[in-house]
Amino acid sequence: MRAEKHQNWARPTASGRRAILLVSGMTRFAVAMFILVIFFATCVTDADTQAKNDDDTTTVYTVNRLLAPGINLGNALEAPNEGEWGVTIQDSYFDTIKSAGFNAVRIPIRWSAHAAADSPYTISPVFMNRVRHVVSTALTKNLAVVINIHHYDEIFQSPSVHQARFLSLWRQIGVQFKDASNHLVFEILNEPHDQLTASLWNEYLSSALAVIRETNPHRTVIIGVAEWGGLAALNKLSIPESDTNLIVTLHYYEPFSFTHQGAEWVTGSNEWLGTTWMATTTEKSNLEENFDQIKVWADDHHRPIFIGEFGAYSKADMTSRALWTQYVVSACQERDFSWAYWEFCSGFGAFDTKTGTWRQSLLNALIQSP
Repeated sequence: MRAEKHQNWARPTASGRRAILLVSGMTRFAVAMFILVIFFATCVTDADTQAKNDDDTTTVYTVNRLLAPGINLGNALEAPNEGEWGVTIQDSYFDTIKSAGFNAVRIPIRWSAHAAADSPYTISPVFMNRVRHVVSTALTKNLAVVINIHHYDEIFQSPSVHQARFLSLWRQIGVQFKDASNHLVFEILNEPHDQLTASLWNEYLSSALAVIRETNPHRTVIIGVAEWGGLAALNKLSIPESDTNLIVTLHYYEPFSFTHQGAEWVTGSNEWLGTTWMATTTEKSNLEENFDQIKVWADDHHRPIFIGEFGAYSKADMTSRALWTQYVVSACQERDFSWAYWEFCSGFGAFDTKTGTWRQSLLNALIQSP
């Protein structure tokens, strides 16, 4: 029986042969389709994985590029009370800034002056609403926005006393802005210094970042360096490696005797009056060397850079101010750094509110073709 069955299988009838050919053809087609499905599924999976990997590595750089050209709205919400330092933010300022060619505004904010001294350290609802209005107005004008904690002087003097309050401020800010556009970027703290040392700052920034991530897991966050935010402390900065959605910021005011000549808040600055910056070989070399140091660190650590403040005070001559500004902007552009000029309309101001016009030489230096 077995031989017969085998013989019948080996020698089918004509109709049987047609059936076998049909089944065989269908089988080959099915196998081919199966292979194609697996192939395309693998390709899609690989593409999705690659896209995710690309997003992980490029999204933060994309956000960083939105921050330039940028300008600071200084001396307003960072004052003890808005207006006390001569600047009250007008809604029209955002139209003026946008139409001039800027893509972003950095808004320094003194939250500590508007929050309770005792737990739970509640931020004044009136002040919070004011900040929300300013931020939403800027975003409506298609400007990227950076908000920070600015001039928290108490934490620089007594870090441990103010740590819980500092974290509470960020918890409240995070809740208020958790649904805002991803064009809103948080900056943890402006220019840590004094008793908030570089090593201590590394601990505090990590704690603040964890609080922010509770409500804003996907928001880009900017982290500055200790010792007043300059280049000197860059190598002392340590940030969580697992968080790839971080931008590192530095402030650039070198040479300080030029950028801060005659500044009323800097002791001995009147002795610097008359200091010029004329793009000499030495001056340009020093500037380029500074920016190259930042670039090396950025490449080594795979972090985008935001030069969040730079500017020369109004007591320097305008020719020098414009030339220095031009070279700083060019140095940023060459290295793919974003930047925000300090500042819009006060002592370093590029805009004159009395005449309602830009200081053209400064504006030309700031708005350059890449």
